[in-house]
Amino acid sequence: MPVIGFGRTAGVAPVAVARVRPDTPVVGPAGAHTHDFLVLFYAHRADGRLVIDSRRWAVTDGDLFVIAPGQVVSFLDPIEATVTDGWAVWFPTDVVRPGASGAYSSWRSHPLLLPFAHGTHRAQRLRIPPSDRAGWVERLGSLDAELRARRDGHQEAALAHLTLLLVAAARLPTAVADQLRSAEEPLLAAVFEVIERRYQEPISLADVAAELALTAGHLTTVVRRRTGRTVQRWIAQRRMQQARLLLTDTNLTVAAISRRVGYPDVSYFIKRFRAEHGVTPTQWRDAAPGAPAPAAGPDRVVGPGA
Repeated sequence: MPVIGFGRTAGVAPVAVARVRPDTPVVGPAGAHTHDFLVLFYAHRADGRLVIDSRRWAVTDGDLFVIAPGQVVSFLDPIEATVTDGWAVWFPTDVVRPGASGAYSSWRSHPLLLPFAHGTHRAQRLRIPPSDRAGWVERLGSLDAELRARRDGHQEAALAHLTLLLVAAARLPTAVADQLRSAEEPLLAAVFEVIERRYQEPISLADVAAELALTAGHLTTVVRRRTGRTVQRWIAQRRMQQARLLLTDTNLTVAAISRRVGYPDVSYFIKRFRAEHGVTPTQWRDAAPGAPAPAAGPDRVVGPGA
């Protein structure tokens, strides 16, 4: 199995981008391969099939594939026939991750790289709404132009363009259940549908199992075997995803956010958030550029854990 590494060049931004069209050469090997870097693959105009880790995906207009290091990728149809207009962006994991230890000591915990972290267990295909696709093409084109020109400051500019792409990707709805259904995983799709509908409640493994008319033990075995994680872990992950969004995009207090994501006990929510991210919810909010100041109110949490 060919393993592609990221070739770094002194003085050049550690980011690469390529336009994918029938009249351009294929980037990388045409057959099955893997890589040691992160990849964004945007199919602006496409109609074909892609295989990631032995799972087949239909490739259509507006698909954005988020591919993590180590995943095996191949096309069932020639890439020039599958994608008539698309873009590939690839970069090493340490590009947007601070080198110091702390909350983001692993690239998997960086908020902008969470879509790639999810993909280490299951390939991610995100959908870009038609109204946003022109903007994606413009961002990709700007990154390409910056890397080609290599003017003074191009490294900083390229990383800024990459960051904007990652922010846009992180804001896309994941539609996990739809992905699983298309990958012929109806049981897992049903599990994620229940989680999506009820994660704001104090839902448990037993609640999910009861709704699907399964025993908790059987559900645990199936989900762990297929995804590498437990149902409880997936519930917690969905709650934390929403908590991060509310912390950076709203002025809700920590206590209000705790209740909205299914944790009636705010102290327990803070404990879980710190265990997951290495910082408290308030510290996460303070580190987010432009995050609105929390509203004052009777449920405002005061103290170092807030």
